[in-house]
Amino acid sequence: MGIKDAIEKTVENAKDALNEGGHRSAAEGERAKRELVGDEMTPGERVKSVANEAKENVQAEYDATKRNVRDKT
Repeated sequence: MGIKDAIEKTVENAKDALNEGGHRSAAEGERAKRELVGDEMTPGERVKSVANEAKENVQAEYDATKRNVRDKT
């Protein structure tokens, strides 16, 4: 692997790590929101919040997987 490829790999890994962190934070925010005001939320709002948390977790795992695959190649 050349220097150019190593730099590109590092940049892509950094982008994915930042994206993963953002998604994990958003998922934690959804969970915290339900813990704080869950009783005041309508059932539909709670379902939407759970779905958003799940979506953010999946996106975080996708970014982590991209990094892991990139590191193995």
